[in-house]
Amino acid sequence: MTSQPLSQPSADVQPVSKQHMAHALDGGLAGRARIGLIVLASDHTIEHEFHRVLAPLEGVTAYGARVRNDPRITPETLAAMEARIAEATDLILPGVPLDVVGYGCTSASMVIGEDKVGERIREARPGVPTTTPVTAARAAFAALGMKRIALLTPYIDSINQWMRGYFEERGIPVPVMGSFTEENDNDAARVSLDSIEAAALELGADPSVDGVFVSCTSLRLVAVAERLESRLGKPVTSSNHALIWHCLRLAGVGDALPGLGRLFREPLE
Repeated sequence: MTSQPLSQPSADVQPVSKQHMAHALDGGLAGRARIGLIVLASDHTIEHEFHRVLAPLEGVTAYGARVRNDPRITPETLAAMEARIAEATDLILPGVPLDVVGYGCTSASMVIGEDKVGERIREARPGVPTTTPVTAARAAFAALGMKRIALLTPYIDSINQWMRGYFEERGIPVPVMGSFTEENDNDAARVSLDSIEAAALELGADPSVDGVFVSCTSLRLVAVAERLESRLGKPVTSSNHALIWHCLRLAGVGDALPGLGRLFREPLE
């Protein structure tokens, strides 16, 4: 079958090019709340869990920028990120207002300091509300009545002990702690959901604790939070789980979201 040549416009037909066609501007994809998110270059998980939670919320969207980090999780590599936070923040929708900016690293938030993280973010975004997984976790503990926590991490022991001390200095005892002891962030992201659920159940069953915190934005929890709470009979949250909730509440989104565990039915204290 032979192809037919394309018809050519008649020489006396002028091409049409309309300008300034009638249109209206709406709020776009984030007409209700625009969340900025600083994501570690090595993170596999946080964006996936944010998108999973935000999907049913019309007009609420998270926009991320990646910050360079070393996938080895040590106090030195974590501290090195401070100098890069403002630059990463500046890459998130330049010139467009954000309702909140979250920094997506639990351990670095402690090493650098929650307040310093906020300061670095506001160098690029003056006046914006900020949060970190640690800030969000402490707000979540208050909302859930978690006064003594079981702590589950992927970290090496020096970071685990430092993290325990950080919480206890702020009035949150950590009588039970467990770790997968994965130094590399790329491996931490591959710890299976079944492994996380089993470990959280084991630690959370201790009668001395009234809830479980799964630390590290690379560890998954959102998909099993509700089931885990049902099995354990205690509240459960994680770095991402708490950070998503806190970002929503700081951005003025107070919706109760089903299927995500108790926290997403709670207001900000």
